[in-house]
Amino acid sequence: MATLLITRPEAAARRFLSAVEAEMGPGVRAVLSPVMRIVPVPGLSVPACDALVVTSEHGVSAAMALGVPAGTRCYCVGDQTAQTARAAGYDAISAGGDAETLLALLAKERPGGRLLHLRGEHARGAVVSRLRSMGLEAQEVIAYRQEPLPLTGAAQKLLAGNDPVVLPLFSPRSASIFVEAVDIRAPLHIVAMSRAVAAEVADLGADTVMVADRPDGPAMIAATCRRLDAVN
Repeated sequence: MATLLITRPEAAARRFLSAVEAEMGPGVRAVLSPVMRIVPVPGLSVPACDALVVTSEHGVSAAMALGVPAGTRCYCVGDQTAQTARAAGYDAISAGGDAETLLALLAKERPGGRLLHLRGEHARGAVVSRLRSMGLEAQEVIAYRQEPLPLTGAAQKLLAGNDPVVLPLFSPRSASIFVEAVDIRAPLHIVAMSRAVAAEVADLGADTVMVADRPDGPAMIAATCRRLDAVN
């Protein structure tokens, strides 16, 4: 019987597990072991902007903490981030995917005024430089850090055992932290949100690596459920 190992931050991990259980029914064996925690950068002030660009829900939290006014237009990487932004009072638009789809949306809409990207210390995609290359006025603020956390004792025991483990990975950052932190003996089946995530675990020796059909939450849920079914 496979166990689902979820390494997302706590709230997101529990939400993902609930979504998997909604698809597969109760009783999914799971271990939660966040590999990073989100820490706000203290003492920040944000420049005035006409619209936000956020590539995670943490960017929305940062906007709220930094006093970006409700009602501000907020271009969001995906549907879950947009849902969080709407709940916070922002005028959210979802790109429905990853940083590439977000950039494509902004290239199409070409919003006027000042764009502000609130991001983490570790980020990919060179969002602001690419927006500037499109002729858009954009700047960024590093609003939070993604600090690594050690695997829990339960997660280490799971990976040292003989039973198969299904591991969904959502970002290159979480994948790289996992690779550095782990000693694996168990059969390991990875579900990667993108090819960039899969590349981080290419040398890990996993039994299988599956890339989700799309870089979004519903596709990750579907791919994870398929892998659990196949392994079991």
